[in-house]
Order: sequence, then structure tokens, then C-alpha cells
Amino acid sequence: MSEVEHKPPDQTVHRWLTLILQLIILAGLGLSIYTQQWLNAATITGILLLTLLPRLASKRLTLYIPAEFELIAVAFIFSALFLGEIRGYYGRLWWWDIALHTTSGGLLGILGVLLVYVLNENPRIDLHMQPGFVAFFAFCFSVAVGAIWEIFEFAMDELAGANMQKHMFDDPSGLTDTMWDLIVDTLGAMVVCVTAYIYMKRGTRSAVEQWIQRFIDGNPKLFRRR
Repeated sequence: MSEVEHKPPDQTVHRWLTLILQLIILAGLGLSIYTQQWLNAATITGILLLTLLPRLASKRLTLYIPAEFELIAVAFIFSALFLGEIRGYYGRLWWWDIALHTTSGGLLGILGVLLVYVLNENPRIDLHMQPGFVAFFAFCFSVAVGAIWEIFEFAMDELAGANMQKHMFDDPSGLTDTMWDLIVDTLGAMVVCVTAYIYMKRGTRSAVEQWIQRFIDGNPKLFRRR
């Protein structure tokens, strides 16, 4: 099956939106170089390279990555790193960090559902998972990754003197920020997983499941049963 055969009709729109975000980052890089802000320029270069990872991984590993997945990844990197760190949105908007953690919880929930699909389609693993287990696994996976990220933030602040914990509400310990991050991570994951459970129980497919199915259909070598 060729890649063209399983491209969705609106893939061009997603590709253009991804390109626009990358061009905005590139413009920010040009401005930093023009104003000789070399540290910002180096950071933005790293951010730009991160946005190229989905496309590079697709070509390097011969994977078909749906345009929706690539756009979501690039949009999150753009919001968290370029707008959040470079443009200072974490300081300008008190809710920016909360919104991103809520979004990340939902995205990790989607990834958890995808991992279940991968296991279920693996020819070496004979699994027939119930909707409740799929939703529960995806939820636990999302919350666990969120907790690991909070440990990473704490370690970077303590060992490298970073400021990854934003110290909300005048809390110098960062505990309040950590707890709110975990709470909204959990809420984001819960919304996605409960929604996925409802759709699976009804026998209908949500948009997320359609994206996952598109990924499976586009990578038959990964999911061919033996």
C-alpha cells in the first residue's frame, strides 16, 4: 500500500499549518541573530530541530505518521518551548503552564491508547483487550509519565539551578506548581480516556481512534499478524 493511498483529504491543511508554525520559529531565529541574542538563537535552533523530528523519524524509520500527529507534536513544541520559554508566556500568562500540562495529559492518554493498539496487533502477543482496560492503561500511562516529568523538573532545578518548576503562588519550594501540574495532567488524561472508553463501548470511533487506525493502516509491516 503506497503512502498516497491512505492520506486523508485534509492532510494538506495540516501540513500547511505545521509549516506555518515552523516558519514563525524560523523568523524568531532570524530576529535573534539580527539582534545578536546568541543564546536565544541557539535555543530556537534546538526548538526548530525538535519540530523536524517527526518528519525525520518518518523518513529514517520508514514510518507513515499521520499529518494530525505531526501537527499536534509541532504545535505542542511551539507552545511549550517557543512561546513559553522564548517569548515568556509562562511569566505573562499565569495559566499557560496549567493549559500545557492539561494538554500534555490528554496527548499522553492518546499515546497510551496507541500503545495498547500496538500490543494488541503484535503477532507475538495474543491480546483481546476490553474497552475498560484500554482506557485504564492509557490513563495510568499518562499519569505515570507526568509524574516522571515532575521528578525530572525537580532534579534539574536542584542539580542544574534551572527554573523548570515555576513556583506558583509565591511558593519557593515549587510544591504547589508540582501538585497543580499533576492534577491537570490527571484531568487531561481522564477526559481523553473516558471519552475513548465511551466511544469504544458504543462501537463507534472517535477522531483519536480514526487517527490511530490511520497510523496502523499506514504501517502494515508493523502490524501484520503472523
